[in-house]
Amino acid sequence: MARVDIGRVVFRKSSYSNGGNGCVEAGTFGSQRLVRDSKNPDGGVLAIERDAWAVLVSQIKQGAYDL
Repeated sequence: MARVDIGRVVFRKSSYSNGGNGCVEAGTFGSQRLVRDSKNPDGGVLAIERDAWAVLVSQIKQGAYDL
């Protein structure tokens, strides 16, 4: 996997964060969707391919996970 220059990725907070501390941020880099902890933006980043991201979001919306 190619190294991503995180400084060039625009991240946005989850619309469900409601100003709390349990937030995630998502960004796009090529065909990948990147996810990071908003409290630790310099920490690790999870990279997910676009198709897998679409499946994950769909499953979350359908209640497949106890979130």
